[in-house]
Amino acid sequence: MRTIDPKEIPTNKLHQILLGSVAPRPIAFASTVDKDGMPNLSPFSFYNCFGSNPPVLVFSPARRVRDNTVKHTLENIHATKQVVINAVNYDMVHQMSLSSVEFPKGTNEFTKAGFTEAPSVKVKPPRVLESPVQMECEVKAVIETGSHGGAGNLVICHIVMIHVNEHVLDEHGRIDPHKIDLVARMGNDFYCRASGTAVFEVAKPNTTPAIGYDAIPEFIRSSDVLTGNNLGQLGNVEQLPDEQAIRETSEWETVKAIGEKFKDNPKAYRNALHRLAQECLAEHKATDAWKILLQETVGQ
Repeated sequence: MRTIDPKEIPTNKLHQILLGSVAPRPIAFASTVDKDGMPNLSPFSFYNCFGSNPPVLVFSPARRVRDNTVKHTLENIHATKQVVINAVNYDMVHQMSLSSVEFPKGTNEFTKAGFTEAPSVKVKPPRVLESPVQMECEVKAVIETGSHGGAGNLVICHIVMIHVNEHVLDEHGRIDPHKIDLVARMGNDFYCRASGTAVFEVAKPNTTPAIGYDAIPEFIRSSDVLTGNNLGQLGNVEQLPDEQAIRETSEWETVKAIGEKFKDNPKAYRNALHRLAQECLAEHKATDAWKILLQETVGQ
């Protein structure tokens, strides 16, 4: 394990460590205008949502590490107190990257990157028509975290209007992660695509108390098969199945087959049960997994 004191390494190296470890990061594709109304478009990955009542986004156009200058986006925000945050999906990622070229002040990145300006409803900066979600914002505050290269400028934005492309919604009107196909920033030149097999579900913790990891019997916690993620799933149940439910499970064909096959090999029997339980956990069937795992407590 390498131990690093941020004060003892150059800022550019610290910057890369942070970008590589705090990831993936959503991308704020920020459109602004200067005091004369000239549009600017630039992506930022120091960004997230920080509330829904009121709806608040925060992103940070950090000071450049190499020369301690600030970006045109920040200058425009100070001048107008408005911004549109546009979501970035896979279909537009290369154009988005192109817009991050440091063009001279006064250049319209919409034109340079090939994006379409769409008029906003409540703010002056235009929206990116190609973006699946566009959020018009009033800037409530800018908090400077420092005055040297690499320092952040936390732009606190209150959303005043949201535009969502209907093609990214499911039948319930919610955003479908596979349809919106967002991308996120990693370290160096890497990105990740938040759709397809990269997207998975984790059941939310119970609103009532769960049994917790410490209530899992030691013979299960020390499993040669089950992973930390599996144990986390097992600990997120409200109670263990009763003995009758466990005995009924012993009549399942899959469980009976394991008992017959490994009746003279306790370790192999346990591992086979744990693999079967792991399959149940992969299907979010934690109760069934528990009934399988506890077969040892009632005997083969």
